[in-house]
Amino acid sequence: MFGLTVTLIVSGCSTFSADSKKTAASQPELAPSVPVSPVLAVPRKDDAAPSAVVSSPNPLSDDASLVVPNDDAVASTETPDSTDAADNDLWSRIRNGFRIPKLESPLIAQHERWFTENAEFREAMFDRSKLYLYFIVEEVEKRGMPMEIALLPAIESAYKPYAYSRAKASGLWQFIPSTGKLYGLKMNWWYDGRRDVIAATRAALDYLQKLHDDFDGDWHLAIAAYNAGEGRVMRAIDWNRKRGLPTTYEHLRKLKPETKHYVPKLMAMVNLVSDPARYGVALPEIPNEPYFVKVDVGSQVDLGVIARLTDMEAQELHYINAGYMRWATDPDGPHRLLVPVDKKDVLLAGLSSLPEKERVQWRHHQVRRGDTLHGIARRYNISVSAIKTANKLRTSLLRVGQSLLLPVSSSAPAAGSARAAPVRAAARSGQPLIHRVRRGDTLYGIARRYNVLVQQIAEWNVLDPSDVLRLGQKLKIFPASRPSAHQQQIAPVYA
Repeated sequence: MFGLTVTLIVSGCSTFSADSKKTAASQPELAPSVPVSPVLAVPRKDDAAPSAVVSSPNPLSDDASLVVPNDDAVASTETPDSTDAADNDLWSRIRNGFRIPKLESPLIAQHERWFTENAEFREAMFDRSKLYLYFIVEEVEKRGMPMEIALLPAIESAYKPYAYSRAKASGLWQFIPSTGKLYGLKMNWWYDGRRDVIAATRAALDYLQKLHDDFDGDWHLAIAAYNAGEGRVMRAIDWNRKRGLPTTYEHLRKLKPETKHYVPKLMAMVNLVSDPARYGVALPEIPNEPYFVKVDVGSQVDLGVIARLTDMEAQELHYINAGYMRWATDPDGPHRLLVPVDKKDVLLAGLSSLPEKERVQWRHHQVRRGDTLHGIARRYNISVSAIKTANKLRTSLLRVGQSLLLPVSSSAPAAGSARAAPVRAAARSGQPLIHRVRRGDTLYGIARRYNVLVQQIAEWNVLDPSDVLRLGQKLKIFPASRPSAHQQQIAPVYA
């Protein structure tokens, strides 16, 4: 039986140092207050050489009986000393940590106006931030960084862990794949660390700290470089220096328009949080306490099983565990799940009595003439590596009559079911299935049914994942397709 570990996510990190690139994110589109999938934002690219990566985890525990996993574990149930019991409000804690110097830019007022006037977007964004903001604040504070950094995901992704850009930047902090790898973020068929709130937050803070050091403690330049890449900002500084011009951020003439707007946009958000009454804005109440706890589940488990054990909406579970790309956790780890604090005990109880064979549903496939691993993987919409791992295969050679175990979603149609037949046929032909929306359908539920991703359905049908489905609406589904590299970006036009 596997071991179970629970830790409150409130502190602890690994420090990396690397150079990479990201690009500016245009203001995300309006979104509802319920958790939804991707917002599309422009990623960053980097032309600077990477530095060495160093790891120095510092886990803490409030209970000696709890075992803290080595991979980015953190633990503490106590509210920080800086918290006043009479003022258990996270916004106050954030305001008290603001210390980046004021920026003189007319662009700030422009972005203040946009945030103020677009209440639907703003309220939905802050509503989503409730899931992650406490953890981010803890990480920022622990490193002694200015609290303005905790608001950077508002600019990057509007606090959407599924945010995805045309240049393949993903997650709250909008890492492109190359940058993610430089900062130790694991990415494979099962899991994407860029969408993992714990791993991505720590990687982003590592990168920002490095940029702060590289630019001699100037946070305006560091944040601009997070957006445009260190090389571009340095070249802009050199251009000014050669002409005897000031080299502070607001004087750099050779920055791209996105980067010229990027820091003012963040400072506009800081101003709004600093004095919401001045802008006629009401911030939602966010308690100064953890939203989620971490449970070490020991081995691979179907997220649908976890949702059933905890009586959670599957969408909420996926939203705080967005790093998992499929229906189950990565068989090679990380073996941890985040659940709301009040779901910890019921999950522990459920896992302790859950038979090992019920953690993930398996299907048997008997190899026939002409079968290949790639063909079988495509048919069942799983990866070749997953089949190899499950069956301890060293090569891709198969023999007729061989029996393979295949990990599948608990909600996937059975191989012999009436529903499975058209799915298999569509997968083989490359032609889409047409799903007609029925009462009670959601994009998430449809994605689970056909074993695809919400963002895939959105892309195939030119939808925003936050769109409300209509009864009778027809959706194209490619059961065995993979996400396209071409995603459209939706951004508001500034006056």
